[in-house]
Amino acid sequence: MLTRIERAAGRAGRDPAEVELVAVTKKARPEAVLELLGSGLVSHVGENRVQDAAAKRKALEERGSKAVWHMLGHLQRNKSRQALETFETVDSLDSLPLAERLDGDLAETGKTLPVLVQVKLTERETQSGLAPEALGEFLEKARKYERLKVRGLMAIAPNLDPVEAVRPHFRRMREIFERNFPEGGTLSMGMSRDFEIAVEEGANMVRVGSALFN
Repeated sequence: MLTRIERAAGRAGRDPAEVELVAVTKKARPEAVLELLGSGLVSHVGENRVQDAAAKRKALEERGSKAVWHMLGHLQRNKSRQALETFETVDSLDSLPLAERLDGDLAETGKTLPVLVQVKLTERETQSGLAPEALGEFLEKARKYERLKVRGLMAIAPNLDPVEAVRPHFRRMREIFERNFPEGGTLSMGMSRDFEIAVEEGANMVRVGSALFN
């Protein structure tokens, strides 16, 4: 996996050390996650559901495993407190009401939270995220919540065949990122099927599940 990231970065003339690998563990057995973390090759893991992540994190930490936990899926406001107890970062901020809830809950703890804003690249109603044209105004408002540290953007590419067809979407996403984060930050895009294309197009974080655990 790291070799594939390294080769993709090389094709784009990039330093592969710039690319963070997040292991998506939602379908993985705890033993497999434990083995992966024990290898030292991965230190970041991601989950889509708060309750699943809380249980899995507890089980892994009882066995001496440590990792940085990323919330990747749509987060319901009523699960904000539990999410803050489970994750070090929320990579799927998609509404101002959620930003307000997270900021309020953080105020009670005295902590801050790194977040990525999810951008929607398709017209699918079931997919969360901000439309690209709404992103500028959203970021301006979200940055007013002092306890939320907006570090960058996250996106999920449409499921197209052949997989090379996703490249224009990743390229567009990089342009959106550079326009809104001219001083740099985190651009999280690319999953098991398309992460190499994402790295070639500028991703510095990829989220890989099945390609790691199958």
